[in-house]
Amino acid sequence: MMRARYRVRAGANLLNGSTAAGVLVALAGRARPRRAGDGLLVAAGYRLPVPAAPAFCVGNVLVTRWPERQFRAAARLFAHEARHATQFAWCGGLLMLPLYGGAALASWALTGDFGARNVFERQAGLADGGYSAKALRPTLRRTRPGTRVRDLR
Repeated sequence: MMRARYRVRAGANLLNGSTAAGVLVALAGRARPRRAGDGLLVAAGYRLPVPAAPAFCVGNVLVTRWPERQFRAAARLFAHEARHATQFAWCGGLLMLPLYGGAALASWALTGDFGARNVFERQAGLADGGYSAKALRPTLRRTRPGTRVRDLR
């Protein structure tokens, strides 16, 4: 039996259209969505060149280039992408895409990396998604006279 919070997430992403969009994206990439539990779908074997990531999420659809068995075995990455499904529900669906894009650009401006300071990636678990924390660009680091430059993580 599915937990109430996963039913709410699945219902929200169904109503806001993001899960339907995720199914269309998966099909466009020649991946076939299958039930994965907790209201999620896994679409394995995605073949389009964008995005370059090994896995991504649209609504309650976790899309991956990997075979389904390999993706499910990568439990941390699977959990990371499932957290993004919850973010889609909280952001009202496809509105998450420009919000995520803005967060990725802000992260790049701060660190030179699209994920390191991206609020969505941080909340989904940086390491679980294959990201790592990065220092601020040297020109953005705070320094005080007589002290060393330090990494503000």
